[in-house]
Amino acid sequence: MLIGPGGAGKGTVSRALAARDPTLWLSRSWTTRPPRVGEPDDAYVFVDRDRFMARIDAGGFLEWAEFLGHLYGTPTPEAPPGCDVLLEIDVQGARQVVAKFPDAVVILLMPPSLEVQERRMESRGDPADQVALRMERGRDEVRQARQLAVHEVVNDEVAQATARVASIIEAARSARLEHS
Repeated sequence: MLIGPGGAGKGTVSRALAARDPTLWLSRSWTTRPPRVGEPDDAYVFVDRDRFMARIDAGGFLEWAEFLGHLYGTPTPEAPPGCDVLLEIDVQGARQVVAKFPDAVVILLMPPSLEVQERRMESRGDPADQVALRMERGRDEVRQARQLAVHEVVNDEVAQATARVASIIEAARSARLEHS
């Protein structure tokens, strides 16, 4: 599970991991927020609030949370056989997943600096007021995430960060095989 504040690069690293490892299945989250300008259509399942609430009522989420007025949730995973599930979620969601699956591998992805974090959010088209809110909330998210995460990776360069996360995943797989 990859967690971290906005602008850490969770989506970029998650997609890179899934592209390089066919045994990783990247879960696609749902959200009620509108797509950002230039955001890929498959970044999320974009839905209205009523559809999201209906999925909650049906028990269709592994976890869900509200963040800055929008709902975000991870559908109950349906990974292909032999694949490990890769979640890219916020700290609220991570807490819910760890409560259900205490053995989940939690990796905190961090931007190299607050300045880089802010620039990344601005460059992806987040409005200035949302960037300010995310920066403010990000400090608390990081504090909480460090209580959950066993590993922390700084995303200063995507290929290197992806390789570091991949090695953590491989070590966890090896440990799981040793214990089975």
